[in-house]
This record gives sequence, structure tokens and C-alpha cells, in this order.
Amino acid sequence: MKSLWDRYQKFFVSDEKLGVSLDVSRVRFTDEWLAGMEPRAEKAFAAMAELEKGAIANPDEKRMVGHYWLRAAELAPTKELQDEIASCYANIRGFSLEVRKSGKFSEVLVIGIGGSALGPQFVSDALASPEEKIALHFFDNTDPDGIDRVLHRLEHRLDHTLCVVISKSGSTPETRNGMLEAEAAYAKAGVKFSSHAVAVTGAGSLLDQYAQKNGWLARFPMWDWVGGRTSVMSAVGLVPLALQGVDVQGILDGAAAMDEWTRVADTRKNPAMLLALAWHFAGGGRGAKDMVVLPYKDRLALFSKYLQQLVMESLGKKLDLDGNVAEQGIAVYGNKGSTDQHAYVQQLRDGVNNFFATLIEVRKARSVAGIEVEPGANCGDYLQGFLRGTRTALYEGGRDNLTISIPEVNANTVGALIALFERAVGFYATLVNINAYHQPGVEAGKKAAAAVLATQRAVRAALSAQPQTAGQIAAKAQLDPEDVFHALTHLAANDAAVKQTGRGAPAGQTFALA
Repeated sequence: MKSLWDRYQKFFVSDEKLGVSLDVSRVRFTDEWLAGMEPRAEKAFAAMAELEKGAIANPDEKRMVGHYWLRAAELAPTKELQDEIASCYANIRGFSLEVRKSGKFSEVLVIGIGGSALGPQFVSDALASPEEKIALHFFDNTDPDGIDRVLHRLEHRLDHTLCVVISKSGSTPETRNGMLEAEAAYAKAGVKFSSHAVAVTGAGSLLDQYAQKNGWLARFPMWDWVGGRTSVMSAVGLVPLALQGVDVQGILDGAAAMDEWTRVADTRKNPAMLLALAWHFAGGGRGAKDMVVLPYKDRLALFSKYLQQLVMESLGKKLDLDGNVAEQGIAVYGNKGSTDQHAYVQQLRDGVNNFFATLIEVRKARSVAGIEVEPGANCGDYLQGFLRGTRTALYEGGRDNLTISIPEVNANTVGALIALFERAVGFYATLVNINAYHQPGVEAGKKAAAAVLATQRAVRAALSAQPQTAGQIAAKAQLDPEDVFHALTHLAANDAAVKQTGRGAPAGQTFALA
């Protein structure tokens, strides 16, 4: 046991100002392995320093990467950028204060997708207070049933609902669809949408033009040097969170403090570099093992969902920076402890060893004194027992794991957690020589979706009163028969004018206009 205690002391780092600590002692790398990785770590430190100075860190799109400037505007490489950030934040503070003082709005509907929703959702859920006068709701998909469920919750409240539409380009289909659905719902309720609408978008974008033309309540900027998955501390997150009443300055301060700590170019003292190296060791530098995120706090239940995008969209790349096939990435999943004691922890402990675990400890159990559920123990004691017990059981079972500890869930610590993982992702990308700041796979998916919609329109135009099979329509339209069949079944399920006959083999089913 003494050897583990010694290892714990060696690979434990903490910051007194933040109260945050990282323990990677239960990841089985050796001193020799760590020393062998030092040249790569030094390269990553240097690359990150250049990124923060304004280097083109996203070479594919020829863009700077500046999410670190969002919490320290004075670090932005030009006075113009510094002033833009400061002006944006001043406008957010002024607008949110005016809205909250007015008492007109009790709800905020946030319309976005990916990073434009995941960041605000996570932070809102983590920091929500019963005293808040304004609640957040989200359209974060183009699922009509999901949209209807949210609108049902807002029924008879749309006149008191502010709508924040978030899209850098203004052409993102899911966000545009959500905006149009919201507009229609407001119109049906007899509420003027433009006097309830706010845009967060790129200057001159389609959304920016639309909002300006229609006289929306306010517009806030999205900059091309901030990626969606790292945008929660821009207007993307700060506008809805400030409206809700969250301490946005505390989030920025916590992130800034973490940034300061993780700029230290000393591997053994830098928690973000230790995280990145632990990921590299656990997955052999190829993402061979998944990252399981287990926060032992209900307020952090959405953290794994947030990290899925941050880590997987950043690191899941086919090519490295030299154009070689790399097929990099780390799969992320998780829920929360101790819920998971009764779910997939069984497999983690006894099943296939294809993961490493990230446990997140919140030292303060609750803000008020609790009851004892048995002599000498309360619910918080049990939660701590499950966390430490899982850590031990996983390690004894040969499963690598690491633990991040924070004093409590507040604006500072949430900001710090986000900043810690943002920099760890950046470091890891350099360790494996990939671009963490583009997303070609996402763009490919958008193009494929557009092709599917084009096929659907062609299929709809080819339908007639005469029953036809998918094969017949495909031959006439020179389309793939399976694509045509899927388009036909979708139409039949959602368009009363399209009749489907037969439920057997796809080739034998017919479709016609009723």
C-alpha cells in the first residue's frame, strides 16, 4: 500500500486558488514512459503558446483559435479583437440586466445545435438555482416531436418567452428549422416574434441579415476564431446564461484561473498535460480505449454529454497534420455516480477492459446540514464511499482511472472544469499530430443529408395515382433504389397523400398518391 501512497503523492497536482486537484496515480504509466513523452509534451506546450498568441492553429480553415481570449481579452493578439470581446461582454451584461429588470420574460427558448446548445445546457443545469426568475428551454434538434414537447411546456407563455437563435452562418439546417417552428408558434399564439427574438451569429450572416431586416430585439456576435464546441464562454453561452441569472463572470474567472495554471510548461505540474498524457497512455496514442466520465454529483450529469462533443469532434480525425491516415479519436460516454454503480460499472469492473475512467469528485456534499441515514453516516458519506470504492475496485481489476476533485459546484469550478478539458484536448491533438479545431466529418454529414433531401423531393415529384415500386421510381429518376425506398417510407409515414401498400419485402411494396 505504501507504494500506491508514494505514487499518489508523486502524481497528484492541485491549485490552492481554485481548490481543484487531479490525481493520475491510478493510470499505470511509468517514470520512463513519461520521460520518453517529454519531447512531445514540449512541442505541445510550444504549439499552445503560439495558438494563444494568434497563430493560425486551424490550418485547414486558415483560422486563429481564440477561445482562451474569451476569459482574458487582454491576451488577444490585436487591440481590435480585445475591444470586440470587451464590447460584446458589456452588451451582454447590459441587455441581460435590462431584460431581468423589466420582468417581462419568465422563459428563454434557446435554439441551437451541437456546441450552440450543449455548452449552455450543461452549465445551466449545473448552476441552476431555485431562486432564478427565468428558466431556459432548448430546441437542440430538428425532431418535430421534440420541438412540440418544448412548445407544449411553453403553451400560454410565449408572450413571456424570449427566443435566442444561435448559428454562426445562419444556414445550419437544424437551427433554421427550429427558428421557423418558433416563428410559426409565436404567430399562432398572436405574439410578435421579432420583439421576442435575439440572434447570436456571425456578422453579415444570413441570420444576421434576417434579424436586422425584421427588427429583432438584439444581435450578438459569433467570431470565426471560436469553434462551436469551445463557444460556451462567448455570446453563445453567456447570453442565455446571463438571462437565466447565472454568474457568468464567475465562469470566466474560473476558466481564466485554470488557463493560468495550465500554461505552466512543466509536465508534472500541469494538470491539462497530465490529463492528455494519461489519455495517450491509456489508449496507446490511438484511442484504443474509451473515456468513461463518472461525475459523482447530479449537477454534473450533463458533463459527459458536453465532453462527447468537445473530445470526439476535436480528436476524431481521419488524417493527421501531414496528410497521413491516422484515424484518431477517443470515444466518450458516461452518466453519473453512484447511479452507475447499478448500471454499467458492473461491466467496467468485470467485463472487457476497453476503457479508462475519469471520476469527478465534489468535496462539498450539500449546502445545508443533512440527516444521518445510519449512525455516523449521511447521504454524502455514502456518495464519497461509492466514489472511492469504485476507484479502488477499478484499479484492483486492472482498469486505469483518474480523479478530478473540485470543492463544490459553482460558477468558478464549472468554468475551471471546461477550461481544463479544453486545454487537455489541445495538448493531446499535438501529441498525436492532428488538427483539433476543424470538423470535416460533420461537414460531410451535412452534404449527405442535403443529398437525401434532394432525393426525397425527386421521389415526391415522381409519385402518381398509379402504384409504383421503389425500383420503378428509381429507374425512371436514375436514383439508387434503396435511397428511393427510404424516401418513400418516410413520405408514407408523414404525408397523408402518400399511400403505401404491402409490408413484405421492400421490392414488392408499392406507393401512390391517394
